[in-house]
Amino acid sequence: MKNISVLGATGSIGTQTLEVIRAHPDQFCLTSLSFGTNATLGVKFINEFRPKRVSVATREIAEEIKGTIDTACQVYYGEEGLMEVAVDPDSQILVNAVMGSIGLNPTMAAIEEKKTIALANKETLVTAGHIIMENARKHGVEIIPVDSEHSAIYQCLNGENIKEMSKMIVTASGGSFRDYSRKDLEGVTVEQALNHPNWSMGSKITIDSATMMNKGLEVIEAHWLFNTPYDKIDVLLHRESVIHSMVEFIDGSVIAHLGTPDMKVPIQYALTLPDRLEVLKGKRLNLVEVGQLHFEEMDLQRFPCLRFAFDAGRIGGTLPTVLNAANEAAVGAFLKGQIRFLDIEVFIEKALEQHESIKEPTLDEIRQVDHMSREYVQSLLV
Repeated sequence: MKNISVLGATGSIGTQTLEVIRAHPDQFCLTSLSFGTNATLGVKFINEFRPKRVSVATREIAEEIKGTIDTACQVYYGEEGLMEVAVDPDSQILVNAVMGSIGLNPTMAAIEEKKTIALANKETLVTAGHIIMENARKHGVEIIPVDSEHSAIYQCLNGENIKEMSKMIVTASGGSFRDYSRKDLEGVTVEQALNHPNWSMGSKITIDSATMMNKGLEVIEAHWLFNTPYDKIDVLLHRESVIHSMVEFIDGSVIAHLGTPDMKVPIQYALTLPDRLEVLKGKRLNLVEVGQLHFEEMDLQRFPCLRFAFDAGRIGGTLPTVLNAANEAAVGAFLKGQIRFLDIEVFIEKALEQHESIKEPTLDEIRQVDHMSREYVQSLLV
């Protein structure tokens, strides 16, 4: 039996993690969870899984749910609450499925408590990869990727000598607007952007997929997870989302990871390593039904956010922090109808251009740069 803590339990990855736990009650126990403002779903999960520790966004929500849960548990709130869930002494594995840079501090705390980290929070490595990976090595902690692309690379490298890898190939569906020209993008709506052709995800990550920033963040994340130079990371447009990623070796061999676009598979793999369990729900891959697989070279002029990510990653320092913070702020503004879709990349580029990167920043410097970058984007909205 493995005891699991989940940060972001009511989000897309969080709810699917709970589906995995629910399907295998003899394998997993949910000992603690956090959620933000979705009290209705959060209370449902608390009453079902009966965790000992719960964290919510605010004190008001904490007081509200205390009268609606039918199990004895400690209820926390805010950043302190996230930390309580992250360091839960009863859990062995922390699933970090929160969205945004708020996931950084809990990850650091869990590493220091020597928890295994199942990481679905891209921003943790994008903003502080050098600190996170060094601390993980120092404490002997394994960081297991939950993103389908990084899980695929992890599995392709299983049993291989990474020194014999010539490159890793991260696949991208192309998002909601993969067939749109730059001119076509000028008038697209939030509703159109949220209509992903292959995956069911949260709103922010779906917008990131449409701008290709999601893939850019994954490139930076792959750099840290696998200690791989950016020149050895390629991105390939693959419409079907059947091949989740590939690894090419120096002898010309290519190992690919295939499967249906179902996030429960990489989530469950992260929880069961080194073993595998049957996924009780979900469609199996049928290549006869798929018929054909298509691949296209990524156009970095068509998708400038991916280019921004490669450039920021290569320069390093605090520039990836600016990239992530500016993107979060700009996407939030787009979802609220404050800016147009193409303004997202404009605001990100402006934020990057005005920043002088700090080499090997401390956590305090990262937090400060993150805050200032968000404020800068907000100033552009006026």
